[in-house]
Amino acid sequence: MLWPLDRLRAIVRTLRSEGGCPWDRAQTHRTLREGLVEECYELIEAIDADDPHAIREELGDVLLQVFMHARIAEEARQFDIVGVANSIAHKLIARHPHVFVPYPSRDAAGGQVRLETVDEVLDHWQRAKVSEKPERESALDGIPGGLPALMRAEEVQKKAARVGFDWPHAAGVIEKVREELGEISRELDSGDRGRIEDEVGDLLFAAVNLARAAGVESESALRHASAKFEGRFRAMERALKAKGRRPEDCGLEELEAEWQAAKREQAKGDPEADAAARPNP
Repeated sequence: MLWPLDRLRAIVRTLRSEGGCPWDRAQTHRTLREGLVEECYELIEAIDADDPHAIREELGDVLLQVFMHARIAEEARQFDIVGVANSIAHKLIARHPHVFVPYPSRDAAGGQVRLETVDEVLDHWQRAKVSEKPERESALDGIPGGLPALMRAEEVQKKAARVGFDWPHAAGVIEKVREELGEISRELDSGDRGRIEDEVGDLLFAAVNLARAAGVESESALRHASAKFEGRFRAMERALKAKGRRPEDCGLEELEAEWQAAKREQAKGDPEADAAARPNP
């Protein structure tokens, strides 16, 4: 009987074989890209829902993607799934000298370095990455270009912060957000779409900085806010439908009343929901 991971490897190999599935055989690293991104987002959705069964299922889908990419590389005689596992195992051991005794980190006096806080561990991790890839010329190198815009902005800011280029206090970031709002207001009067887009981008970038200063993950916060808005809007639609009406048939005052009712109803199941501000329609 095969171990589960060996079984999965054998299944993927069969799917990619001559007598296997035409679709699986046709896949390449590039054609699988969108599927990998989609599976990761479905996993995030399951995590946000705190659904263990869904998390297990979505992790399996992500794992399948890993095995598919490894098999494609194995067929090209580049590497295989064992090489993938060994690579990350070696990296984890090398970057955790405070955990794995065979690779103790030493200070200048020859004593073993103790990494006892999260910040110390993260600092060591970043220094290890730099030493492993000396060809990188900028502190901002290594950020994937395909990240969603909010996540990329956060990673850019984090890397800049690690070399000391960061706001010392959240108050400075808040003032920057106010400044960007003022600039947008002025540009709206100009009607110049290019300049308005630039200022909106600056505001979003500043908002990511503010989220980071508050210890909040901006991508997760926006995803939660969007889901909250969607839930309230759908509840508003259902309430109007029960009255034989549609949102487009109503005036703003009626929509606002239904929105507030949906907001109160949602707050019963989520005490924090009522504190969220409603975006203007």
